[in-house]
Amino acid sequence: MGSARRVLLGRVVGVHGVRGAVKLESFTEPRLAIFDYQPWLLERDAGRFVEIADAHGRTQGKGVIATLPGVTDRDAAATWIGARIWVPREALPEPEAGEIYQTDLEGLQVVNEAGEDLGRVSHLFDNGAHDVLVTRDEAGRERLIPYVTDVYVKAVDLDGGRILVDWNKDD
Repeated sequence: MGSARRVLLGRVVGVHGVRGAVKLESFTEPRLAIFDYQPWLLERDAGRFVEIADAHGRTQGKGVIATLPGVTDRDAAATWIGARIWVPREALPEPEAGEIYQTDLEGLQVVNEAGEDLGRVSHLFDNGAHDVLVTRDEAGRERLIPYVTDVYVKAVDLDGGRILVDWNKDD
């Protein structure tokens, strides 16, 4: 797959029935939108991907049940448990005005209003109240910066590769 940017859409968390269906955890909203972005790149082992096209599924309770092509029994389905479901970034539609995919923030340089370098965005996570930028600087220091626009995040320049924040270097 090379160094192409990928987006994690979900993972296989179990099997369903005896005909090879799998249970998914979908990170898309709505959950069934995961089927809109195919082919999937299923990662069983770190860095090893298998391309799967034409997966389909349905909701069941709070979960998603999927049928994968060529997987016809429970034992075959069980081999996919733990696989992560990725798609190339290019497979996603362009975000709406004012929206940004989290994956597009990864790797951007973060600087504060005093011009101090706070590192590059490693990843983001949701703490329940809002998203949090995780940055790492050259010394390996990690910072957690709330991704709250107009409060802490003042500007995002995707083309320039920078995020301007209201955050002290020592926080």
